[in-house]
Formats: sequence, C-alpha cells, structure tokens
Amino acid sequence: MDSLAAAPASTHGLTFRDATEADADVLVALIESAYRGDSSRAGWTTEADLLEGQRTDREGVLEVIEAPHSRLLTVERDGAVIACCQLEHRGDHAYFGMFTVSPTLQGAGLGKMIIAEAERTARDTWGVTEMRMTVISLRDDLIAWYERRGYRRTGRMSPFPYGDERFGIPQRADLQFELLVKSLG
Repeated sequence: MDSLAAAPASTHGLTFRDATEADADVLVALIESAYRGDSSRAGWTTEADLLEGQRTDREGVLEVIEAPHSRLLTVERDGAVIACCQLEHRGDHAYFGMFTVSPTLQGAGLGKMIIAEAERTARDTWGVTEMRMTVISLRDDLIAWYERRGYRRTGRMSPFPYGDERFGIPQRADLQFELLVKSLG
C-alpha cells in the first residue's frame, strides 16, 4: 500500500479510513444491499433490474483491500459503516469504483461529500491529476449524477464480463461500461 494517513479523517460527522480485513463481511453486505435484490430498491443506485446474483464477494473485497496502490476507503457515522469506495493508483490517474452508500441514506447529500473526499484523497496521496471510473452505460441517472460532479463521458466503452457470475447475472444482452473522467487539477 502507498503511504497513507495514519489516523482516520473526519468530515461533517463522517469518519474516513482505510478498510481492513476485519471489515470485509460488513462491506460485502453493504455493497450487496445497495446494488442487488429488493433491499437495493430503497435507494436509487440499484442495478437490480439489470443484474441478478452478486455484486461482489469477500474475496473481491479483500483483493481491493490488499492490493498494492489500492485502498478501500470506508466511511463511518457514529461507528457504523455507511459507505465505501475503491481508489486505485494507476500512474497519472486514480480509478474510482465500488462506490456504495447505504440505500436508506441515499439522496441526502452523502455521496457528494464522499466523492469529494475520495478525489481529495487521491490527489493528495498520489498526486494524480485525473479520476477515472467505469459505469454501466445504461445507467443514465447515475451518469447524470457524476456529470453534475464534473465527470465527463468519453464514449469509450468496454465489454461487460458476461459469463463471469462474480459480477452478477445479466438480465439484458446490451450491457457495457463507459469510461467517465474528471480532471483533479
């Protein structure tokens, strides 16, 4: 792991810290609750109509936690894990993924604060000038949300990993990811 702040940061009553192996099961449950199944329908980020099955698993979360040049930023309020996001250093940019806010807390402005902190963290920790992410291209509301945060669509698509159930069971044949980018200058 790259050099990281030793103590958790606190912003607006939220505590930001790096996930540890001990957090894996809680984070899997959080991520699954926001993206899959009926519980995800409490929020607006659900993928339940596009994908069934799992969004991630313990091994996938541990892979992010343990990977060099990667961190799983965990967000707590009053000691409870309520959000997370993956940050990965990739040369001149950082990759942003696995962004999750508890479905029952979505729509209250937490996502804006968390993504701003993630961008600041990537810029300050690694000196990157750009954040990149991939989003399922059919997720118009989600892409519009990112555009309001300064991300731009690139039109660069990558295929969905059909046949790899670690990423879910597609309910449509037209899934693909679009690359979104934001300058952190």
